[in-house]
Amino acid sequence: MKLSITADLSGQVAVVTGASQGLGKAVALALAGNGAKVVCLARNAEKLAATVGEIESAGGQAEAVSCDVTDRQAAKSAIEGAAANHGRLDILVNNAGITRDKLMRGMSDEEWDDVIATNLTSCFVCCRAAAGIMRKAKYGRIINMASISGLIGNPGQANYSASKAGMIGLTRTLSKELVNRGVTVNAVAPGFIASEMTAELGDVVLEEAKKRIPAKRLGEPEDVAAAVLFLASKDAGYISGQTVVVDGGMLG
Repeated sequence: MKLSITADLSGQVAVVTGASQGLGKAVALALAGNGAKVVCLARNAEKLAATVGEIESAGGQAEAVSCDVTDRQAAKSAIEGAAANHGRLDILVNNAGITRDKLMRGMSDEEWDDVIATNLTSCFVCCRAAAGIMRKAKYGRIINMASISGLIGNPGQANYSASKAGMIGLTRTLSKELVNRGVTVNAVAPGFIASEMTAELGDVVLEEAKKRIPAKRLGEPEDVAAAVLFLASKDAGYISGQTVVVDGGMLG
């Protein structure tokens, strides 16, 4: 699916976490395709290299930084390093995320902690590192990848839903702290999107999900990337603290 929306991101530098696959990869491709230099972060070096290769084959600029964002110092260093190496940091997309689905009564402390650390704490750490850089520049765009699970909850996803609800609350608060310095902070909340993560739900669950979606299809990663691209643009400068739902009308 090719995006028809465009934005002039020429000369800008973006960091995308979880850029090795799925939504993160689609976002990295969209930003690079519109002129940004994209620093791609993820743990899987091989998949990261594939993302960078695809961007460069399309004429874009990107680099891979192998990083476990649950390592707070490593995440902080990656953000600060991107700004130092390229002389600026304009866009941060916090997309890194995992699931460890299980009903609450059977969920272990480790399953709770892993999801909160990856999805929420890393978002806070990366935002904190980027905010100082963007405040000084009096410009920035931070987009946090939430989920409709953070808005409505979902059985078997106490950890995931809590992490995404926390991300939405973090987005609203950081917006109030940063928007007067020219830094907008928004969230995107995807519904059921065709990706490696949703594929783990199985065909039966996904077919049932389609019946609940007014659009009668799963979303594509590019549907989400289009929303991120707009929020990352200069044209979105008066939009902040918002959560843009991309779910085919599911929440109505």
